[in-house]
Amino acid sequence: MKIWHYFLLLLLSIPTGCFSWGFYSHKLINRQAVFSLPPEMIVLFKSNLKYISENAVNPDKRRYAVKGEAEKHYIDLDAYGDSAVFKLPRYWPLALEEYEEDTLRSLGIAPWNAYLTFLQLSKAFEKKDKNAILRLAADLGHYLGDINVPLHTTRNYNGQFTGQYGIHGFWETRLPELYATGYDFFVGKAKFIHQPQVEIWHAVRQAHFALDSVLNFEANLTRSFPADKKYSYEERNGINTRVYSKAFSKAYHQMLAGQVERQMQKSIKMIADFWFTAWVLAGQPDLDLLSPELKHEEENDSIPAPVQELKNAREHEAIKFNGGGLEINKNLFGGLQISLNASGQSFESIPEDVFIFFQKGDPEAP
Repeated sequence: MKIWHYFLLLLLSIPTGCFSWGFYSHKLINRQAVFSLPPEMIVLFKSNLKYISENAVNPDKRRYAVKGEAEKHYIDLDAYGDSAVFKLPRYWPLALEEYEEDTLRSLGIAPWNAYLTFLQLSKAFEKKDKNAILRLAADLGHYLGDINVPLHTTRNYNGQFTGQYGIHGFWETRLPELYATGYDFFVGKAKFIHQPQVEIWHAVRQAHFALDSVLNFEANLTRSFPADKKYSYEERNGINTRVYSKAFSKAYHQMLAGQVERQMQKSIKMIADFWFTAWVLAGQPDLDLLSPELKHEEENDSIPAPVQELKNAREHEAIKFNGGGLEINKNLFGGLQISLNASGQSFESIPEDVFIFFQKGDPEAP
């Protein structure tokens, strides 16, 4: 049992940069989306603002424990060839007619999953199920946020094919943590979306089109920036960790010309619009009459995991179970490798970037 104590402590120690948008950003995005809702919805959402924001990160937490969760956060459009974002089936049943399910899952199912989660939310509104409404609203906010991240639309999700290891956390966690307090998150009132699935794919397309800037600007900056100034050390949870320096971050942020802010704004507006649309489609139930108690309920997947293990599913997690032990991939910048097993354990300092974004065969993977 001792190994599991260490494992739990390790999970608590893993920083927010390990997850999509980062815990900080997901919580902030969900929170801001609430304030775009009409008064009829604010009565429920604002009174549960802490729940909506704190539970925005639940899908990322489930990545370690729930089979079939990881692939709901991304889609590798470039794996499907040219113009995939225009040609791929918009609906999950149609996608299953054209591709094997294990192929779809191995390349990510984010757009289809987001839409089915939206349908579940609308059904929860229709049933006036407060617990399900709040849980699914928080989940949907996370999934819609993910599809607005450019690096969630490519196989090169962490720059592993272009020598830019760590760019995933840099773009979606480090930059928001440094600059989000200065962003303008006033996105206006929520509006009804007539074609939700089309809107989801539009967001995926826009995020994918921004990918070249994300990668090329960082590569160009790295070539012109003093190598010894690219990284620095900061204290995180009492540990001295290696991070992208503030000078390099500032230069990259300026080159992106507001891109991170725009994608966060799009996420906020999209989430509010989808919450509102789900409520309208359910007949605009009176949310003021729902029971005030919030109870835990069993979660159901929007797209259930397959019965058998996937043969080609991409490994995103850095945490691997190896026989009777646990192995943690080393830091992207050469920081550490942690192993736990029945005979003992070994630890080195846990740096900032113990990313889950490793793929089998990465040169930097252990």
